[in-house]
Amino acid sequence: MQRQGNFQKRSQGNLNRFLICGLGSLGQQCVVALKEFGVSIVAIEEMPPRSWEIPDLPNLLDELIIGDCRQESILEKAQIRQCRAVLLVTSSERVNIETAFAARLLNSDTRLIVRSAKENLNELLSTHLGNFVSFEPTQLPVTAFALAALETETLGFFNLEGQQMKVVKHQIQLGDRWCNRRLAYELNSRTRRLVSHASNSEVAQSFHQWEPEAPVQAGDTLIYIEVNEKLAEGSEKSATPTKRKSRFWQRIVKGLSWGSLKQKLNTFWESTAQSQTERVAIISGVIVFILLIIGTILYSLNSSPYISLRDAFNTTIVLLLGGYDNLFGQLPLQLELPWWLHLFSFCLTVIGTIFVGILYAMLTEKILSSRFQFSKPRPPVPQQDHVVVIGLGRVGQRVAMLLQEFKQPVVGLTNTAIDSNVLPYLPVIVGDFTSSLKKANLPTAKSVLVATDDEMVNMEVGLMAHAANPVGGLVIRTFEQGLSNNLAQMLPDAQVLCAYALAAEAFAGAAFGENITGLFRLNNQTILVTEYYIEPDDTLHDLLLAEVAYGYGVVPVLYQKGQEAPKFMPSDDIKLAFGDRMVVLATSHCLRRIEHGIVGITPKSWRVQVEKALTEEAVFEGANAIARISGCSLSMAKDLMKSLPGTLLSPLYKHQAQRLVRELHKAQVKARVIPIANNSPSVASTPPQLSP
Repeated sequence: MQRQGNFQKRSQGNLNRFLICGLGSLGQQCVVALKEFGVSIVAIEEMPPRSWEIPDLPNLLDELIIGDCRQESILEKAQIRQCRAVLLVTSSERVNIETAFAARLLNSDTRLIVRSAKENLNELLSTHLGNFVSFEPTQLPVTAFALAALETETLGFFNLEGQQMKVVKHQIQLGDRWCNRRLAYELNSRTRRLVSHASNSEVAQSFHQWEPEAPVQAGDTLIYIEVNEKLAEGSEKSATPTKRKSRFWQRIVKGLSWGSLKQKLNTFWESTAQSQTERVAIISGVIVFILLIIGTILYSLNSSPYISLRDAFNTTIVLLLGGYDNLFGQLPLQLELPWWLHLFSFCLTVIGTIFVGILYAMLTEKILSSRFQFSKPRPPVPQQDHVVVIGLGRVGQRVAMLLQEFKQPVVGLTNTAIDSNVLPYLPVIVGDFTSSLKKANLPTAKSVLVATDDEMVNMEVGLMAHAANPVGGLVIRTFEQGLSNNLAQMLPDAQVLCAYALAAEAFAGAAFGENITGLFRLNNQTILVTEYYIEPDDTLHDLLLAEVAYGYGVVPVLYQKGQEAPKFMPSDDIKLAFGDRMVVLATSHCLRRIEHGIVGITPKSWRVQVEKALTEEAVFEGANAIARISGCSLSMAKDLMKSLPGTLLSPLYKHQAQRLVRELHKAQVKARVIPIANNSPSVASTPPQLSP
């Protein structure tokens, strides 16, 4: 996925016309995804299709133009100068790129979203064309496929600013660290944000559709996003240079201690247990080194005339390399040695010849094996609890790689041989899928992912895999929505993922000027990791993050002001301003609401009734908390605190109102949440009572 050079303003919403070039499977899915935004869609197709994969698709188009999208006359006919974005999604990368050049010449401002897998070329085009983003639709859902096959608590993962973010689904068990010890809102921290909480009898809801002050109990299902912080690196970076230098020398001294050296030697020796040849080489090297030291000392102390330490060292090396005749082959001897040292010299040559020869043989073997590398046998097929990946094309290989990164046993099935250097540690079965399935220990497999490039093969093999292992997980990759729906009905327990439907949501989101950095599946919805830059007349400008989160139904996971360091899991109290950067988790419906400024997924239907401030300082602190969390002016907050009891007139979202009450409670101010509907205290949410 290629990041665009700059971002188009959402304030240009008066341009409500979008052009799609290519109405194959991906193009039709893009039409459906874009139409959810309520925009005008024009499409160009070279040949009129005989039938539509999506039956009512013609009704979703405002205009269908038949012709070559690379021709300027056809683009002019589509009124490209009035188009806010152009989606180039034909099956030919060449056609897409040629059309991108033509479109840019006719409209210097329109946004170009191109289907292309040529990363280097896309980088260059992004620089030269501007307002350009590219995707490879078959690669976008790879993470979704891998996580579906993995069947673990991890629902999604992506990288932001070098940090890995994980979306986790966790069912609370008795004895869990949070069970009966925490309220739901207390799970939020600097590195974690709760997005869903459902009791044992409930179904997981959308973002923020949960009760903040509900206790976490056994059987509850939590969905949260967290940052996998590298604490060691973080602490090292935060340390001063003096402390880092001190720690460096401490590690050196600690590493030279006998206990540490002994442990390292034991670990190294155990690592060579599988190769006796390596152990022989190590023993030979140690013996040669010891003889070298002993010989140097003896020749230096017992020779006549006296020779230097360097000459004694050279003499020992010559003898170890079989040079006995070079030193003692001529008479009379130039060196006068005791008889026992003369005998030692002969033994040194014999022993050196043996052990140095072993080292030479090992070195020769290594050189030859690296020069004439034969195919190493792949690991054996796992016996149980493994994932079977059927189809090792680009998608299958990437899925297998991700599964291996998760330390998940996996075996790949392919009907064409792959290079031995490709995933060398992956067990691979080559041959017809019918016979290969029998060799893959399918009945004991954890799950099966069918990810070939042929839909019919995927359906056939998927049904065979289900018959062989009806209780295991099954994930089937498809490209047409019709087949996906039929398969989902036939195999209700399987996960049938339409690759183009998943990718189309990313294309549609990118068409509105947002940077889609990743996607994953959650509660049968596609969640887009979306990056925003705030413009002066943006629908998000001057809003609190609380209003963005609860009003539009998104989850802010990163906030950055200017060139400052980015903040993960930012506070709800931050007010967005021009130039700010924000990354959120959102569905395509949420993006549509942001695009049009339509808030109200959960209306502001709560107020805060402030009853009493227990101290003079509480009046000051309470006013600051009210202004900070509600977004009202500080003067309004001060007026409220001076005339207690009173009710804050600014309506709030429930999460926002409850958080304000908790903060007021910390400041020694009595307050409670009341609904706007009837202002009835009987249904109010009251915090724990304060002591006077």
